[in-house]
Amino acid sequence: MLFYWFLKYVAIGPVVKLAFRPQVEGVDNVPRSGAAVLASNHLSAADWIFMPLSLRRRVTFLAKNEYFTGSGVKGFLQRAFFTGAGQVPIDRTSASAAEDAIQTGLRILRQGKLLGIYPEGTRSPDGRLFRGKTGVARMTLETGVPVVPVAMVYGERRLPLVGWNLPKVRVRFGVPLDFSRYEGLAGDRFVERSVTDEIMYEIMTLSEQEYVDVYGARVKKSMDATGASASEVVSRLQPPVDEAADRAPESLAG
Repeated sequence: MLFYWFLKYVAIGPVVKLAFRPQVEGVDNVPRSGAAVLASNHLSAADWIFMPLSLRRRVTFLAKNEYFTGSGVKGFLQRAFFTGAGQVPIDRTSASAAEDAIQTGLRILRQGKLLGIYPEGTRSPDGRLFRGKTGVARMTLETGVPVVPVAMVYGERRLPLVGWNLPKVRVRFGVPLDFSRYEGLAGDRFVERSVTDEIMYEIMTLSEQEYVDVYGARVKKSMDATGASASEVVSRLQPPVDEAADRAPESLAG
């Protein structure tokens, strides 16, 4: 816990704020206490740095297990960093990966914490917003906590004198979404899909991204296999309907 605040206010936070000067909108939409899900688009590996820096409260993310299993000095330092930075490991390779991730998220929310989630399940392969997975809906329906849509928006900023280009970063927090009208319907895949789509619509509105009704992970897999561009792959894929793909775990990396 102390290491998290050390990273945020001493080691990393001041440097990041000085260099990138991230702009924050709607921070008052995040509850000052109690559990909530922060559901964000995922454009960069730095998303999980900029978003928590915008808040006074600690944000816990689900991260892939590989960050916590390295060996030697490098593995130890990496494990210490991600643990101290508020990441919780999930094993995305096991047969029960999706359910394990959901149960971990539920435990975090029942502890009254803020849970950061990337519903797309992976970083966007081309800057567009891809179909969300329904784990986020399952968690909010089982706990009754609000979902705060979050948009990471990146542009370019040229530094005067030195002429360097650095990302222009904006973090937008939307109005909390209340799904209490669906109380008792966790596990209904049609309700969970409806809730997820509503969350993704709000993220799309905040981020002003183009929405693609295909899973980003499927696009990446096809890109790796064929060498095609994301646009070429998307044009060939149809929106998935299988429940197994729908419930694959949301996480930090991809």
